[in-house]
Amino acid sequence: MTTYRSVQRIIHASPTLEGAGVHLKRAFGFHEPHVFDPFLLLDDFRGEKPEDYIAGFPWHPHRGIETITYVIEGSVEHMDSVGNSGAIRPGDVQWMTAGNGILHQEMPKPNPEGRMGGFQLWANLPASHKMMDPRYREVLSPTIPEVSLDGGAVVRVIAGVFNGVRGPVADIVIDPFYLDVMLPPGAVFTCPTPGGHTVFSYIYAGSGNFAPTPSAVEVEPGNYFDLPLDPLPHNTSLVLFGPGEAVRIRAAEQETLRFLLIAGRPLHEPIAWYGPIVMNTQAELTQAFKELQAGTFIKTGKKKQ
Repeated sequence: MTTYRSVQRIIHASPTLEGAGVHLKRAFGFHEPHVFDPFLLLDDFRGEKPEDYIAGFPWHPHRGIETITYVIEGSVEHMDSVGNSGAIRPGDVQWMTAGNGILHQEMPKPNPEGRMGGFQLWANLPASHKMMDPRYREVLSPTIPEVSLDGGAVVRVIAGVFNGVRGPVADIVIDPFYLDVMLPPGAVFTCPTPGGHTVFSYIYAGSGNFAPTPSAVEVEPGNYFDLPLDPLPHNTSLVLFGPGEAVRIRAAEQETLRFLLIAGRPLHEPIAWYGPIVMNTQAELTQAFKELQAGTFIKTGKKKQ
């Protein structure tokens, strides 16, 4: 029998403004970073009207983290201080390691219907890698494998291994697991998860049952749905899982469920955080902002891989 992860917390993303006035929804960030360790922030920047997002995210710094941007509608044009520029479009991922310091801008662009959207995740870097050289990875949609399962489920494997298929993003210090999952109405999805990792799902369409039982115990398959959550987690809900070996999720009967399933190895390190810069000590944080003011913030960098 498998020890399935129970639901530890459900969070409904909250509206906020970022950048030059982008309307988005924040699932978590800037509070209780130890709860999501090694992750720091998750933003849902889907928009229906260009005036809500077109001002974008002009030039700004990062140090000590990685930013992972996944586009599902429209596009995001980007430039950085290393010399990278381009655009990511539906299904593409931008995995940027800020390391010892980078400046960049991200400017959303609508599709023909005026919509754009995607998700940005921040992942922390350990002290040993805070000051590594910045690097930029552009992961285009055709390079991301899809796994089709019995019952009609489709899983895009961005990072980690699912069903024997490995995603294109590798050599990341927190050993991440990043899936984009589509379940038809009533379909069941079971997925092993790395032991000891922080695991969460973010729902961006439909609703579903994410809770096999009220605690992480061994469960017979026939008992899995005896204690459903009511109401079910739905679009813009984040589900944080507790310890266990796997997750098991069922889509609601009347609608397709789409969600991100993300995991990472916790760092268990102190965090000193202000805005786009995340270090381990207040002295390191102060030094970073002094360098910004002095014009010595940018150290080195590598162009896209």
